[in-house]
Amino acid sequence: MGRIIHQQNPKLMKQAIQLFVFLLLITGTALANKTSVTIEAPKEAQKGQEITITLHVKHNGNNFLHHTDWVKLKVNGELIKEWDYKKDRPDSENFDLTYKIKVEKDLNLEAEGHCNNHGTKNTAQHTIKLTDKL
Repeated sequence: MGRIIHQQNPKLMKQAIQLFVFLLLITGTALANKTSVTIEAPKEAQKGQEITITLHVKHNGNNFLHHTDWVKLKVNGELIKEWDYKKDRPDSENFDLTYKIKVEKDLNLEAEGHCNNHGTKNTAQHTIKLTDKL
């Protein structure tokens, strides 16, 4: 039947293909969202203690046209780690990243991720206070 439409009316066939592509893109966009990040880390640490910071990255949609293209971690306002996914997109829509750091003073953490089409949903924040507790 597609062949009959194409032979009888090439303009109609072109419009049908354009409509199909448009609907495909709209459906993907409706399910898509901005990249969001949450931070998992202790609330307290002893001076000199090495801790692990885990970033939980969430994003609906992960394909060559639409994906998380970077995630950044700042400590006390300074960028200390950036994960770049501009060439190789993440393996999954939702994924975890870890970073180890030695605590020498109170730490104010900020993390954000970015969708290449929709941007950033939030800047996650977390504070780690020095403690004398064992």
